[in-house]
Amino acid sequence: MNPNIKNIAVLTSGGDAPGMNACIRAVIRTGIYHGINMFGVMQGYQGLINNNIKPMDSYSVCNILQLGGTILKTARCLDFKTPEGMQIAYDNLQKNDINGLVVIGGDGTFTGAKLFSEKYNVKVIGVPGTIDNDLAGSDFTLGYDTAINTVIEAVDKIRDTADAHDRLFFVEVMGRGSGCIALRSAIASGAEAVLLPEKETSIEDLIQKLKLGASTKKSSSIVIVAEGHKQGGAFDVAKRVKETFNHYDTKVTILGHLQRGGSPSSFDRILGSRLGFAAVNALVAGESGKMVGLKGNDIALTSLNEALTKHSYKLEDDLMEMTKVLSI
Repeated sequence: MNPNIKNIAVLTSGGDAPGMNACIRAVIRTGIYHGINMFGVMQGYQGLINNNIKPMDSYSVCNILQLGGTILKTARCLDFKTPEGMQIAYDNLQKNDINGLVVIGGDGTFTGAKLFSEKYNVKVIGVPGTIDNDLAGSDFTLGYDTAINTVIEAVDKIRDTADAHDRLFFVEVMGRGSGCIALRSAIASGAEAVLLPEKETSIEDLIQKLKLGASTKKSSSIVIVAEGHKQGGAFDVAKRVKETFNHYDTKVTILGHLQRGGSPSSFDRILGSRLGFAAVNALVAGESGKMVGLKGNDIALTSLNEALTKHSYKLEDDLMEMTKVLSI
């Protein structure tokens, strides 16, 4: 055990993701197991600046595994990007004698953690908590699995009304520049087409695919549109398709923040627990400036710099092929 790690704080920052509470629970209880004093930072980096830091014990994290969101709250903090704000945050860590920090979040969170760690030599371990699955060093990020399940449940319901009215639905899903949610939810929901940021798909190609479905007497069609697609969002794509293909009554559904909420899946509860456990153990072992992630079925450490500069992974070739073959 690293004798210099006596007090550890945990925070969640940026967009919330299902499974964050499972991770917080694991961080707090693992630290207590090692005899470390544990703290929670409310509202992410803003909480560091406001000194909104509170001691936490095992009871503090009772009955939170099943909860979406984050009990520590979260915020996007512009002040932390300034030298003055970062200095205040460091001073508050010093006041509380905190010498280890676990940060749960996405690329914005990790960018702040990397700069903070390098400038003040703060011991920091990151946990990938984002539904976008767009960080290198982990096959799955926390919240990604639950988000996919949320999309599938919504599309299943949309399919019912699409079939009833012979409608073409464009369903926009989150992911920013990553098509991970769109690809997997398209396969699992039986969507007729999917538009991904990683793949060039023209409106003309999409229309030809929809016409093929119409020729086989499909009574409805679902098109999954990743929000980062180059042709625009679901409304833009639907408008352009409608101009030349009016076989169906066209509708648009944007799932939006619905995908970030709700009770985490069993996968995300276990992943959050594993990553939180590993994060504290990494600090205890003297690691810093790294992210804990899941590679295969093993926990792996990746530098924050690598996690931020490389895409998580190439979309699976077999899934890409399946979107063409299984939708016929």
